[in-house]
Amino acid sequence: MSVNIDRVYQKVLALANKEQRGYITPQEFNLLADHAQMEIFEQYFYDLSQFQRIPGQNHEYSDPVSIIKDKIAPFEYFHAGAYNVTVDNQYGDCVNWANDIPNLYRLGEISITYVVGGKRYHSSIAEQLTPKEYAIRSKSPLARHNYDRPIYIKYSDSARLNRVKIYPYPLTVGYVDSVSSVALPDGSIIPRPTKQAGIAADYIKKPKKPNWAYVVINNKPLYNSTSSVDFELHASEETELVYRILALAGVAIEKPQLTQAAVGLGASQIQQEKQ
Repeated sequence: MSVNIDRVYQKVLALANKEQRGYITPQEFNLLADHAQMEIFEQYFYDLSQFQRIPGQNHEYSDPVSIIKDKIAPFEYFHAGAYNVTVDNQYGDCVNWANDIPNLYRLGEISITYVVGGKRYHSSIAEQLTPKEYAIRSKSPLARHNYDRPIYIKYSDSARLNRVKIYPYPLTVGYVDSVSSVALPDGSIIPRPTKQAGIAADYIKKPKKPNWAYVVINNKPLYNSTSSVDFELHASEETELVYRILALAGVAIEKPQLTQAAVGLGASQIQQEKQ
């Protein structure tokens, strides 16, 4: 399900023009629409955290946790059949996840299938650590990483690219090496495997940027459904989108009354949803 962008635009125009409060151009609307959509989308994760701390309901269609999960579900991708992630070098560095995962919004679990001794090793879920946690664990023979318990660290390099470093290093992913043998973390030497290891990630993608496209006829913009991009949010968010765009539009066209009215309407709706 999605929200038709023209329905939202026409409602925004109707409410904004009431009492001659102002006109919102298509260009202004598209900017505000993207901002409003991302505000609502980000709020899902805070609401989910909030509602998970209170007892759920037994009713199938009114449990707030289930409702929010349903809204997030279309944006979730899991490692089964999801994108394989590229490792840059023999040191386990992954760079700029956006290149491997289009529209990445939040990175979830990383799953690694190692190849050891030319044979495929079972898949393991990597645990995320901070650099400090990694330094502490690496000193302990019992707590340090291994093929059964891989770990990864997020960081930014000097070029401000988002990187992930994986331990133990996936030996055969994403690069070509002429070396005929490799050293394992335990110090043993093995021939370089001919099979490729695999890395996959669970993640949440961003909603597509909405766009109210139009053609100009008699100096007036007319809706072009062919080139337009609808909101990707759940259909139930249509009213919330209208209120948020109106509130932002009041600031853009310097009509504080419009902002106040939209904020009031939005607050009433939120109170109804969360009481």
